Amino acid sequence: MKRETIIPLLARIFLSAIFLWSGINKIINPVGTQEYMAAQGLPFTGLLLVFAIATEILGGLSVLLGYKARWGAGILLGFLIPTTLIFHNNLADRMTQVMFLKNLAIMGGLLMIMEYGAGQIVVRFKGKRKS
Repeated sequence: MKRETIIPLLARIFLSAIFLWSGINKIINPVGTQEYMAAQGLPFTGLLLVFAIATEILGGLSVLLGYKARWGAGILLGFLIPTTLIFHNNLADRMTQVMFLKNLAIMGGLLMIMEYGAGQIVVRFKGKRKS
């Protein structure tokens, strides 16, 4: 298998892992997640939790599988920008700086997928054809 074929797949696997992991952790610990959201001053934490889980799982799967990956990456980018500004804005704190910069790096990867696509190895779903 050529390098040009496998590298985009590996990049998608690595990039999607954080979103899938985060979405699953929100499912496992919804109360802790809502408490964290509320501590940041966010209202409607139940609704925001459902939105965050759906975005991370569906966007993560889109990027991972390469199915509509440009759309999935765009949705994750749109989710990550406000998330970064809300939850990682205290740059005086060393750990928050690291999380902020980590999110910037992820945004860079998502922008690459939006611009160049998923690569050659993707999952394709075939719909029913109308006769």
